[in-house]
Amino acid sequence: MSGKSKGCVIGMFRRYGDRSGWRRIIQSEYTQSFIEKKEFTGYITLINMLKVTNPLWVQYGENKICVADDNYMWLQHFPIGKNYALTTMFDANGEIVQWYIDICYEIGIENNIPWMDDLILDIVVLPTGEIVQLDEEELEDALENAVISKVIYDLARDEAARITALIKEEQFTLLDLSKVHKELLQGNLQKVENEHA
Repeated sequence: MSGKSKGCVIGMFRRYGDRSGWRRIIQSEYTQSFIEKKEFTGYITLINMLKVTNPLWVQYGENKICVADDNYMWLQHFPIGKNYALTTMFDANGEIVQWYIDICYEIGIENNIPWMDDLILDIVVLPTGEIVQLDEEELEDALENAVISKVIYDLARDEAARITALIKEEQFTLLDLSKVHKELLQGNLQKVENEHA
């Protein structure tokens, strides 16, 4: 995955929607779109991982989950003016394996590719409804070692708490748009394939 880049606030990592620096992906298809609606305004991107070097597995307690493999898709939401980005990970059968929420400092666009400045803290939501908080210790270490300021630390903690509360109350509605937006972008990929057929 892409690392720290110019323009980032110190202690943050800029990640791009096309995941261009991720060497695990050998062959892929990519498309993106901008949506401006009441329920969501921002960029959505879709990566179809046609071929990867090897599967990527993650473990949460007893759960071991494959999140990247051949023909897996990652749908990413970059909401304008918000402090989070959402990645929905689909397996080769089109089933959601997890939602991954990055708490971020800022979202923008560069060379027509959306990006986010990652603020370390992450939230995972599994299809079972289980919520997993990630990297809290790393955030504490970053503050203690003056890698991030107290203002940025508070922003990350407050935003993670706010989103977690919304998820528990079933009010984080972006999760419900994942399949709809995936189908929208898959249509874009199909158009490109037809044009080059």
